[in-house]
Amino acid sequence: MQRVTEPELMEDPEQSEAYAAADFAEAHSRIVETFGQCFPGEEVTGPVLDLGCGPGDIGFRFAARYPGCSVTGVDGSRAMIRLANARRAREPLTADRVHFIEGLLPGTAIPAGPFAVIISNSLLHHLHEPRVLWETVLHHASPGTKIYVVDLFRPATQADAEKLVHRYASGEPEVLCRDFYNSLCAAFEPAEVEAQLAAAGLAGLSVDVISDRHLAVHGVLGG
Repeated sequence: MQRVTEPELMEDPEQSEAYAAADFAEAHSRIVETFGQCFPGEEVTGPVLDLGCGPGDIGFRFAARYPGCSVTGVDGSRAMIRLANARRAREPLTADRVHFIEGLLPGTAIPAGPFAVIISNSLLHHLHEPRVLWETVLHHASPGTKIYVVDLFRPATQADAEKLVHRYASGEPEVLCRDFYNSLCAAFEPAEVEAQLAAAGLAGLSVDVISDRHLAVHGVLGG
């Protein structure tokens, strides 16, 4: 199946609110757990950059799991940042360590690093030019920065994409089912991501398939 791009931003309030209200607890918890498996025995301290943070769920989970870190989330969708800040007001245990910036990549005024960790979930497939993500990672990382990027990967056929939607989103609102299908069609194959990393000078990072629909890019810059 050839890649079919989708809109880069989730700006529709109904769409954003449906996404924020959906139950991603298992998937997002697994992302934080898998990060720990990729970097076993290492406690995260210092600043963490979350690119394409959406409504902030992974940032809050990361801050709760690693109390020595602070998280800066960046997203281009005003609706998503509004939802993230609304949640921040309800999260007294982590609110002082999680902050959000509205802005598009590249060019957003992100605080100067170095960042101890750069994470991203489900941003890559939204980008029409994937190099934007990898150039941003390089710009804000330094030797020793841990990189952890999770995204969907594109199924072989449209029928396979439809099966995944039925398996994982059949009980969700129609808008989320449609978005999930479109995202699968817009995602990259693992080999395509490996080529992107090589072109960006990040060939030292690993690309692993971690589920029937997700891949993870991980490693230590300069490691």
